[in-house]
Amino acid sequence: MASEKLDLENLSEESRHVIDLIKNKKHFLLSGGAGSGKTYSLVEVLKAVVCDSPSLNIGCITYTNAAVNEIEERISHDSLYVSTIHDFLWGNIKCFQSEIKETLIELINDSEQTKIKHPDSEVVSQDFFDDCDSIQYKEYLKLAKGIISHDEVIILASKMFEKYEKLCSITKDKYPFIFVDEYQDTDPLVVEILLEHLEKSTKDNVVGFFGDAMQSIYDSSVGNLDMYTKAEPPKVIEVLKLQNRRNPLKVINLANQLRTDGLIQKPSRDRSAPNMDENGEVKQGIVEFLFSSNDDLESVRRYLGWDFDNAELVKELHLTHSLISDKASFPELMRIYDKDKILEYIKNKIRKALERDEDQYDSTGKTLSQVIEYLGCPNPTDAQNNYINNYREYFELAKEQPYDQISKLYVDKEQLLDDKKNNIGDKSKLGSNRDDLVKHLFKIENCMRLYQSKKFNQFIKATDYSVTSVEDKIRLNEAIQSFEIQTDITIGEVIDLAHELGLVIKDDRLVRYVEDKYYLYKQVCEVNYQEFRNVFEYLEGYLPFSTQHKTKGAEFPNVLVVLDNGKWNQYNFKYLFERNGTDSVRQRSEKIFYVCCTRAKERLAVFFPNPSAQVIQTAVSWFGEDNVVNLDD
Repeated sequence: MASEKLDLENLSEESRHVIDLIKNKKHFLLSGGAGSGKTYSLVEVLKAVVCDSPSLNIGCITYTNAAVNEIEERISHDSLYVSTIHDFLWGNIKCFQSEIKETLIELINDSEQTKIKHPDSEVVSQDFFDDCDSIQYKEYLKLAKGIISHDEVIILASKMFEKYEKLCSITKDKYPFIFVDEYQDTDPLVVEILLEHLEKSTKDNVVGFFGDAMQSIYDSSVGNLDMYTKAEPPKVIEVLKLQNRRNPLKVINLANQLRTDGLIQKPSRDRSAPNMDENGEVKQGIVEFLFSSNDDLESVRRYLGWDFDNAELVKELHLTHSLISDKASFPELMRIYDKDKILEYIKNKIRKALERDEDQYDSTGKTLSQVIEYLGCPNPTDAQNNYINNYREYFELAKEQPYDQISKLYVDKEQLLDDKKNNIGDKSKLGSNRDDLVKHLFKIENCMRLYQSKKFNQFIKATDYSVTSVEDKIRLNEAIQSFEIQTDITIGEVIDLAHELGLVIKDDRLVRYVEDKYYLYKQVCEVNYQEFRNVFEYLEGYLPFSTQHKTKGAEFPNVLVVLDNGKWNQYNFKYLFERNGTDSVRQRSEKIFYVCCTRAKERLAVFFPNPSAQVIQTAVSWFGEDNVVNLDD
């Protein structure tokens, strides 16, 4: 306890401010820029609260299991409960089974709510869950059996906290303190629970948020707490953390020019900070803005001379996957998700032709083949025709599908490669566009890797296999041994084998996916499973190149940021440098660029192909004239 008191006496200034707010029962927000040590401050505050109120429970919620482990490694106490957001919410509602069942039925039957639906019907009766002893929270969805997964927990919890004041009181009694890490990525429903629904109870508690609005790069997250911090009087008090412990001075100076919220970072005064040299001086670092009249990345790599094969030393960041997928070796999956000309033909030729005749022809219940026979097969473009000829078996497959289903089938590479907030072993995150088939494959590969790396506790949590006895463990080991991936095994064979062994079962989502998207499912199932493993390794950061979203929270000695919009209209780096264009697009581009630049611990290079004069002028202002390099010279 003496060491705890010593820690209290040496709290940082911002942590002392936070502790004062806690003692006055004020909700707070600790805002800190990239590399500021927000997790350090969180742990510092946790230790102070534990020391001051050792008998009171603290709920600390964060996004990833990795973050949970990091916090638990730094502080452990009987009254401290660190968990993911999903686990925290489920832990608070799981005992109220009759209310859970009643609320689930209400949600299923709510026509305006689309996330929790029974696969077979729009409406269920009030006795729908009578045969279920209890609603269970697992890694998969089987609604008819009373099993929900992470995708349903936040929606269910939000509705229950809204409906039941007693639940709010019980939660505040249980957790007088609730702290949220990386708040900017939080689902708005979670913030609503903590700052609005809980307020229905007159009991006291303090909610604290830690994070950085400038690093909010996911559209479906809360982003900021302005509506609470800027209210009169403020409902949440903001405390600024201005130090930067990660980046060298030149990166800090660049990042400060990118921020729009008035938070100006300064190098840490701590001589042990990573951005300090052996003499206790802040490292200067290197920043460069590179441009050329083309998008030749090989010339960029040659100029920099970095070891681009070393994922620990170098990270090459792209906004989109288009420049990466070939190098990462999953061409068939990219063909299916990004280059399917059969679907393009159906939508652009057949559907448009049928729309002109819709008064004369009812496509209900008809196959694509029947519609084509009626229309007389509209002429495809040359590119569509070549694709159809090369993949004749898939055109025949498409013709067998219900027209009304396949003509509305939406396929996009983000359904395969979206990497927003997903980390190995973690639950599906807010904002992720991965489709249910890809999520299912991630569960399988994650289970295999956890077992192979002997992380058995995590494996048991991730798998659908139930272990209740020694015999179960023996059968599990035998099952895993039989699940050796052969070089020629297909994705479909892996899905079937995982289901048969009870490792990852085919749940409601996958069953519905097969019914609604069989044309897509059938093609993916015929691809070699090694291609998906390549997708997995790419998205989990095992390769030296990544998308800009994936790198959030990471840091590398050398970072190359490639400013190519990739025809993605949500972002436009020209808007960013020219200070024009749509506000939302510019702000989105600003934040992702800020996140990318602040990953660099030593050297940062930014490559902008074919820039305008205004782009170069802004680059000179931000990087300095000596650091703007024309690779064409």
